Amino acid sequence: MLAPRYPRSIQGRATLTAFLIFAMLLGVGTLATSLTVRAEVRQETVDSVAAAAQEASKAVGQGKPVSTLPTDQVSRLQVVARDGRVLAASPMMEGEPAISMAWPAGDESRVDETTCTTSGGRWRCFITVGYRQSGSPYGDVMIYAARPQPPVLSNPIVEAALAVLSLILLVLLTWGVWRTVGRILEPVRRIRAEMAEITDTSDLSRRMTPCEREDEMQELTRTVNTTLERLEQAVEVQRRFASDASHELRTPLTGLRTKLELALADPEAEEPALTMRSALADAERLQTIVDDLLMLARLDAGVRDSREQIDLGRLVAGEVKRQPYRHKVLLRLKPDVVVQGNRIQLSRLLTNLLANADRHATDEVEVHVGSEGDEAVLEVTDDGLGIPADQRDRVFQRFTRLDAARSRCAGGTGLGLPIARDIASAHQGRLYAADSMTGHGARLVLRLPLSDVPA
Repeated sequence: MLAPRYPRSIQGRATLTAFLIFAMLLGVGTLATSLTVRAEVRQETVDSVAAAAQEASKAVGQGKPVSTLPTDQVSRLQVVARDGRVLAASPMMEGEPAISMAWPAGDESRVDETTCTTSGGRWRCFITVGYRQSGSPYGDVMIYAARPQPPVLSNPIVEAALAVLSLILLVLLTWGVWRTVGRILEPVRRIRAEMAEITDTSDLSRRMTPCEREDEMQELTRTVNTTLERLEQAVEVQRRFASDASHELRTPLTGLRTKLELALADPEAEEPALTMRSALADAERLQTIVDDLLMLARLDAGVRDSREQIDLGRLVAGEVKRQPYRHKVLLRLKPDVVVQGNRIQLSRLLTNLLANADRHATDEVEVHVGSEGDEAVLEVTDDGLGIPADQRDRVFQRFTRLDAARSRCAGGTGLGLPIARDIASAHQGRLYAADSMTGHGARLVLRLPLSDVPA
């Protein structure tokens, strides 16, 4: 059994839904209107016939002949005995059989019914009302009044008219919905077409044409343009990152291969131990770059590791004791400065800051941990050449090394500070370069939200 197929487009589905809703509402409205009109017409007819029958019953009870009664509203009147004999009738009903043989039950005095007979070769229906009259000169009789059923009740005139009107309204409403939804979706079709062109041409510098009216479609266009702008920036960053990464990896790989080829070409030219140590240094540099790239990939992907309460001063003291540094490291640590974060990532951040400061320091490195307001503050200061004010944002870009730090023997990969800033951002913090308190050297400041829970 095949499932019903629905329109694939929003315009088609909206129009079909509106069509079904309008059809149901118009159908219910038509049925209710038809029943109401029929009930009103029937009740009006029954009331007029009942009034005529009641007037005739009073006249017969007073001994007046039926033929003398006014028949402006109802011209069919009869006085019928219990056995069905017509005892008196209005001029129109002279010689006609009894209109009805119905007799009220019990103490009832009135009967209502619809009777149908063949008259003049055609089938006709009448609305009949009868009143029982016991004190008439004819004895216990029924006085009947009848009126032909209105065409509205005998023919589907109202239903046909309502059906035609409903069909016209349904067509107009459906067409209106189709046109309205089409006009609403026209900007969406235009945006889709322009996006398809951008996809085919891979031209991320293009932007959507804004709508003329200030509405939701214009907001959608702005959002799409903002997305394209960010996508263009992201692609450019990734392209530059891939270029820098390939360049950074090519240098140690080339050196490692050259050393191995020379060692194989002339095994006695250099001691094997020296060659192996030199090759190991290049391999360690490769491993460092790959580890940094993996860390950046995890941070870019938004991977969230487990968090815990960390005393920032204790973390700094532990990291300083764990690794040896070329220069003296001075610590000024305020106790109970607690933050919430991942211990491994924050240790990596601190290690990168200390390694950067130790690499550029002249005599000593100073680490300060404290708090300001609702933020924990960590400052790493060295007494080296410092960072020029116009280069302070650039040092946090990936694979960026200032002229003073471009020597390969310095050991930097150009990824330490970018990784540190990304870790700070992942912890809802900030990492930036600030003016040195002593007027020389570099000062890197980390600010993290304080935790209310003690470590």
